[in-house]
Amino acid sequence: MLRTLLIGAILTAATSIAAAADPLFGTWQLNLAKSKFSPGPAPKSMTRTYAASAQHTITLTINTTSADGKTGTTSYTYKNDGKTYPVSGNADADMASVTRVDALTANFKQIRTGAAIATGVRTVSKDGKTLTVAQKGTHASGTPFDDVLVYDRQ
Repeated sequence: MLRTLLIGAILTAATSIAAAADPLFGTWQLNLAKSKFSPGPAPKSMTRTYAASAQHTITLTINTTSADGKTGTTSYTYKNDGKTYPVSGNADADMASVTRVDALTANFKQIRTGAAIATGVRTVSKDGKTLTVAQKGTHASGTPFDDVLVYDRQ
């Protein structure tokens, strides 16, 4: 019993250390002045939180207040392996895939009913203070978009 608890504590500590070393993990607040939404409108606010999850997965939670004041939460748990994982709370996409390029960069796809509807690149700055998400695609409404979202670490 004691051995099992000790092994569990070691694994938990190793996961915590790995998560602390990843510059992506933490909370990011959208910087509206530095972001670009085409065609728009920009949301009133957006916060992204990345956290380490069980079995080497990442959970992303995005809280948004849209231009018209409606609030919503998008979330998914994924691995950086290019496989698709379910997305909840997103009107545009029901699945997503993420492929890590290096310690600071990942490519992603958003998928709706089996078809890729958006692609993008997520980059953490070398100083770890800025997260940039550049994405192009088509909303569920059929409207194309080309956005660059810039976030500040909280």
